[in-house]
Amino acid sequence: MHYLARLESESIYILREAYRTIHPLGMLWSLGKDSNVMLWLTRKAFLGRVPFPVVHVDTGKKFPEMYAFRDRYAEHWNLNLVCGECPPIETIDPSLPPAARSAARKTEGLKAIMDKEAFAGVFAGIRRDEQAVRAKERVFSPRGLNAEWDQHDQPAEFWGQYTTRMPQGSHIRIHPLLHWREIDIWRYTKRENIPIIDLYFSRNGYRYRSLGDQDITEPVKSSASTIDEVIAELETTKVAERAGRAMDHEDEDAFERLRQHGYM
Repeated sequence: MHYLARLESESIYILREAYRTIHPLGMLWSLGKDSNVMLWLTRKAFLGRVPFPVVHVDTGKKFPEMYAFRDRYAEHWNLNLVCGECPPIETIDPSLPPAARSAARKTEGLKAIMDKEAFAGVFAGIRRDEQAVRAKERVFSPRGLNAEWDQHDQPAEFWGQYTTRMPQGSHIRIHPLLHWREIDIWRYTKRENIPIIDLYFSRNGYRYRSLGDQDITEPVKSSASTIDEVIAELETTKVAERAGRAMDHEDEDAFERLRQHGYM
């Protein structure tokens, strides 16, 4: 799997470049497969440590297995864990569809953490292949003074050259996994033996492809109960990764509206 080494090398370069040029930094940890790979790469990049805070924007609605995983590995990996709560649903834009409105709580929770910690940049473990709106992202993605994202006005990125300077009060989202695919995440997880939440494996004929809040995330039909079986399934499946995410089945522009206003 020599191409995994290339993916790893590019991601480590991005992590180190951000650390060299942007201060202070934070890293978003959703507890899912992608952000776990991002944390693993960070520990490789910085000789076994994570040299900046790791941020969990907590909706209070995650699966119990996710909280147990967070608490165990925050201690095991010696993370500087910052947890921030999200505001109640009543304070969120009522014009959004129900699931998108629930998800938007994370945006406001993140903004509150950004204001408190004054991060100039935050790492996020998104990938271009997981959702059409995220395919428009850059590796170093500027955000406005209120964390807004303008997908029509983004810096060009050629030959590993990235724009890292931003106006005072704004920040940069850095995406070290943007060039990875879902199957790459699983192949790398297998190669590196990265810990994973067992909700990703089949129980009674269903498993989760993507983990979010309990009330807006559903499992998909699957018999894959090991990493090898997950990889084999992904080689042939036509089911979208986020098929179990309720907000991806709502209004066509709901997800884009969320991201324009600062969603991960």
